[in-house]
Parts: sequence; C-alpha cells; structure tokens
Amino acid sequence: MLKIGIIGLPQTGKKELFKLLIGSVSSSHTLVPDKINLGVAQIKDLRFDFLVNLYKSKKTTRAKVDVALLPKIEKDTITKGDIFKDLSNMDALCHVVRAFKNDSVYHVKGTIDPQRDIREVNSELIMHDLIFIEKRLQRIKEMSTRVKDEASAKESLILLKLTEQLNKELPLRLLQLESQDLKILSGYPLLTLKQMIVVLNISEEDLKSENLLTQFEEKFSEQKVFFMQACLKIETEIASLGSESEKKEFLAALGIREPAIDCLTRLCVKALGRISFFTAGPQEIRQWTISYGSSALEAAGAIHSDLERGFIRAEVMHYADLEEIGCEDKLKIAGKYYSNGKEYKIEDGDIIFIRFSV
Repeated sequence: MLKIGIIGLPQTGKKELFKLLIGSVSSSHTLVPDKINLGVAQIKDLRFDFLVNLYKSKKTTRAKVDVALLPKIEKDTITKGDIFKDLSNMDALCHVVRAFKNDSVYHVKGTIDPQRDIREVNSELIMHDLIFIEKRLQRIKEMSTRVKDEASAKESLILLKLTEQLNKELPLRLLQLESQDLKILSGYPLLTLKQMIVVLNISEEDLKSENLLTQFEEKFSEQKVFFMQACLKIETEIASLGSESEKKEFLAALGIREPAIDCLTRLCVKALGRISFFTAGPQEIRQWTISYGSSALEAAGAIHSDLERGFIRAEVMHYADLEEIGCEDKLKIAGKYYSNGKEYKIEDGDIIFIRFSV
C-alpha cells in the first residue's frame, strides 16, 4: 500500500490526526514518543456508502492507505537526521500546521503564525535535498577522475538542474521531469519531490469559515500543495461518540456534512495521483485505488492477475448515472451500462465488472 507520512512542529495536533486516521481515538492505542508510529487508514468515501446501501452486500471492503506518524520536527531530530531517512520512505507528506489559538498550549516559536511554520518546514526539506545532491555531485566528480561514464555525466546534468530549482527555494515536485530522469532519481531520498498535503488545525470558531483556507491556497498556489482545514479538537470529540446516530446529530448541530478527517483520506488518494473505482454486487462492495489514467486492463490486474491475464471486457457504470437513476437494472434499460475494451481509461468513481476467461 501507499504510505503517507505525518510531520509538523511540536504541539500542532499530529498525534490527534494520526489517531483519527487509524480509528484509535477511543482505544488504548499507545504512541511511542520520538519514534515512527505506523498505522492503516480506511479511505472514507460517500460513494462507497451509497453502494453499500444500494446493494446490501454481505461484505464491504474499503480501500486503505498506510500512515506513519513521524517524530516532531525540532532541533534535535533535525540534527540526528533520522526523521529525514524515515520521510524518504513515504510516498507523500502530510504537514499538520497549528492555526488555532489556545494560551494553555505553547508554541515552539512563541507565536501563532501558520505561514511562517509552513515556510520553515519547507526550508528544512529543501535544505535536506540540497545537502544530499551536493554530496552526490561530489562523489560523481571524484569517480569521474578515474572513469569517464556517460551515465554519470547525464546524472550530473539532472542533479545540477535540481540544484538550480532548490536554490530558488522551490520544491522539486514543481519540475517537469522526464520518465528517464525520474528513473535515475528513484532511489534517492529527495523529499521535495514528494506530494505535500497541509492540514490547517483551526479553532472551533473558524469551522464555518473558509477564509483562512482560501488565503493559504492563494499564498502557496505556486507550491503545488494540497490544503485542507480541520478542527482536530472537534474531530476527536466526534470520533469519541458511541454511535453513528450521535455523530450525525453532532455534525448536523455544527452544520457539517461529514467529518473533515474523512475528507482528508480522499485528499490523500488525490495527492498520490490516484483515483477510486468500485466492484459491486450482492457478495461484496469493494473500493480500489489505481493511478490516474489507468486502463481497464490495469484495473483488472489490480483486482487479480487472473482477471488481467484472461481479460475479455469491462462492463462499466458511471457513479453519477447510478446515483441519479438509483438502480442497476434501470441503468441498463436507460442504455447507460457500457461494455469497454482493455484500453478504456477508468474514470474516478466507475463501478466495473470484469468479464474474463482463463
């Protein structure tokens, strides 16, 4: 599974976010301080819930993503460097930023300034990449005095291009790199190549306003960052309620459609460049994630190698059509049940059934 790494300064709400994602708010789950903590988050998708209610299946299986809570970013962890090693194993990073005011909760910088905190963490990641690239370039230079290597020369050109980008205080994920360049860089711990999600941990009084979110999206529009806001204090209270009916009443009282933490799980999928599709029937409803632009044949392979090997066709329903019409049989009568070949590009939310023969 793909892995999301949760990072941030001390006292920002990272632990609360991690517990919310892995569903351990009401349990005795113990976090190990100053170590990487691992868990699994279910992707919460309202389309999945609709299909469950429609098909009344015996079994339901949501898609999942691995999440890792990294040690807080502060002087000691930066000096040791272990946190950067852990970050290099992540597919994307989720930076929790404090945007709430509470005099009883200290801030490591003394004042609440989310923009400053985002810039400082970004600068640490950029500095890490610069140091790594400089060391790698030096090693290539030393090797070239003994052996002239065309591959090393090409690598040097790529690394110099990356250095130029980083020296502008810009992350590497903004660069349009060729597939062969990415292949060369694939084994390197370059942190700013990874997708970045920023969760603004806001106060309860800011729940119904998106002014802060809009402000940050505009401010960092050129950084290719996925922003969202959540009041983790309220999210924890919601998750701690005993029944689904209590949760719905709480959400309704706040004027919220669904918990922000559910939105975050879907944002993780989007940030990783993936989409969801579903398989549905009386036996099981299941959500799958695949890379954006994947074909029906690749979707079949994600389900099982036998389906890919013996692929005949993919029978497809678009989610919006099924939601509107409300019944698979009526959808077929309406001519909106499609038969597609292996080259068909799966759309986000498609419900598919693979015909195959092995």
